[in-house]
Amino acid sequence: MRPLRILTWHVHGSYLYYLTRAPHEFFLPVTPQRGEGHGGRTPNFAWGANVHEVPVESLAGQRFDVVLYQSHRNWQVDRLTLPAALRALPAVYLEHDPPRESPTDTRHPVDDPSVQIVHVTHFNALMWDNGPNPVAVIDHGVPDLGHRYTGALDRGLVVVNGLARRGRRLGADLFERARARVPLDLVGMFAEEAGGLGEVPLAELPDFAARYRFFFHPIRYTSLGLALLEAMMLGLPIVGLATTELPTIIRDGENGFIATSEAELHEAMRRLIEDRALAQALGEGARATARARFGMERFARDWDRLLRAVAAGTMERAA
Repeated sequence: MRPLRILTWHVHGSYLYYLTRAPHEFFLPVTPQRGEGHGGRTPNFAWGANVHEVPVESLAGQRFDVVLYQSHRNWQVDRLTLPAALRALPAVYLEHDPPRESPTDTRHPVDDPSVQIVHVTHFNALMWDNGPNPVAVIDHGVPDLGHRYTGALDRGLVVVNGLARRGRRLGADLFERARARVPLDLVGMFAEEAGGLGEVPLAELPDFAARYRFFFHPIRYTSLGLALLEAMMLGLPIVGLATTELPTIIRDGENGFIATSEAELHEAMRRLIEDRALAQALGEGARATARARFGMERFARDWDRLLRAVAAGTMERAA
């Protein structure tokens, strides 16, 4: 079967980079300003030869099989600027996040039963009111960079971009209270604003992270972070909040610890700092979970199947 030609936008860089492992040709619209969603082949990723930039003014002369929208802006703004022929193509809306306005009563902005909605977690699909749209869930996929965990540092690692700016939803207050009791380092964009170490280049992050005793996920309400899954794939044990999708992934005493009690989370972190052998064992469990559920081959296969189904006019509906 020939590769499909997919028109999409650069919204979440890491996800897009992994998505392009699917066996298709991906075309990213770009503007001279490289504004929101139009960054194209940004230099921080080693894009494959199947990822192409196309100036927005040249879209009308291109042939595509599927349009993949990845943000509310894509749907509400960018879609309306497309030529009519492209707006009429088979379409997928990839929803990266849970609903923000109300966690239970927010109607999804896509209200068109001809558009396939794809959620990245079952929790997200459960919380959105998806209306009449066909809905599918495709779990994340992350590459296996090998078991690199050493746990040599008696500290925990937090990886969150813009934590100080994003506040309680991303757990800024939980991080501060935990850091007062347990040695923790924060990395990510603008991490310095929250007393963190700053941003670590993507290529250096795996070896940087592998030195830490555990990975702490302080986020109250968001989608499933790729940084957490990448840490698991490296062999780091996880300590996190028992919220959103995480309770389906982390099992106490097998691959980490989860709780809604801050005191229990702090105690779990102290146990891992004091017992490196325990951390090593839980990290091996975390890596086994990541390989079994979030492997890149499965991820690419799921997307290949769904994109071909949509291009053929066949929609999927979640059970």
